[in-house]
Amino acid sequence: MNLPSHGSNPQYLFKAMGRTLPKQFIDFSANINPIGPPSDLKEKWNDFYNEIMVYPDPLAVRLKDRIAEKEQISVDSILIGNGGAELISLVARYLSGKKIVVIEPAFSEYETACRANQCEIQYHQLKGPNFELNLDDLQTSLLNAEALFLCNPNNPTGIHYPKSTILSILEECEKQNCYLILDEAFYDFLIDYDSFIPYINRFSKLIIIRSLTKMFAIPGLRLGYLAAASNIVTELSALQPHWSINSIALLAGELCIVNNEFIKKTQSYIREERERLLSFYKQYHFEFTPSKVNFYLLRDPYLEGQMDLFEFLIQKEIIPRHTFNFPGLDGNWLRFAIKSKEENSKLMEVLKEWRHLHSSSLPEG
Repeated sequence: MNLPSHGSNPQYLFKAMGRTLPKQFIDFSANINPIGPPSDLKEKWNDFYNEIMVYPDPLAVRLKDRIAEKEQISVDSILIGNGGAELISLVARYLSGKKIVVIEPAFSEYETACRANQCEIQYHQLKGPNFELNLDDLQTSLLNAEALFLCNPNNPTGIHYPKSTILSILEECEKQNCYLILDEAFYDFLIDYDSFIPYINRFSKLIIIRSLTKMFAIPGLRLGYLAAASNIVTELSALQPHWSINSIALLAGELCIVNNEFIKKTQSYIREERERLLSFYKQYHFEFTPSKVNFYLLRDPYLEGQMDLFEFLIQKEIIPRHTFNFPGLDGNWLRFAIKSKEENSKLMEVLKEWRHLHSSSLPEG
């Protein structure tokens, strides 16, 4: 069965499974803010209409200015992209032909983009359920490496690695003359996050990628940004198509990037729902990753693989994200986004039904 390599767009999943997409379903496969876009975006939407007749600013000056002010860095160290996917593709092209290490499990686009640019790929595999990361284990993998991709908070596990760990990796990369591409697509779901953007002035080969589509629930607009030393940004800019980001996305970004109240509201909601879900999973003997963001990995430890559970959920019109294309996971986990309270409750109800149907597999006592 050739399942889709991304979440969302469930019609392709159902087609691959030889099923008809139901009229009603809950899609847990896309890690988007369940609150939806900020209300001020909707209020301004009609005003954006006039901008479709005007070419977008190819330099994205106003959005860069707002990011620079928020992050306290130079605008010359910022590159705006058509979502994180474009920025990953640009970085892969910049690294064309180099030896790349990807800390797995990880977002599959790193490998896809790097292979398209004739990079030599090596995995550094972390082991579940805690997927611990430390420099001692990584040092051998870094020998002769020219670039390292690290997703933090990690997609698909939801685990956030502490600042001390990332700093030790940064220092080792600097010694080895190795780029560190730090994908922080979900950083703003963390409460009291300690930003690494100030470190672009200290570490010459640090490249940070961030997404605005996840927190602000605007994946249809495609928007993200990259922070790095100005010379790297200049070289990456030369690889980017002109007018890569549309006018509406830029205007939306200008509104969203300064909406700290919305971010705090989301963080509080996600933490509350995550604690409720994980408490339920513990009670009903499901294994899960110690996520700190808006998604997590889950498995029934009494199954050899998770396909039976996956198909049971599909039958119940609940769509999880499979993990067959995450090296090291190989379908042995399912990924779920945190959704609305009602949708999360429905998921727990269905998993409770699953557990009751398979109660004979539980250990006594």
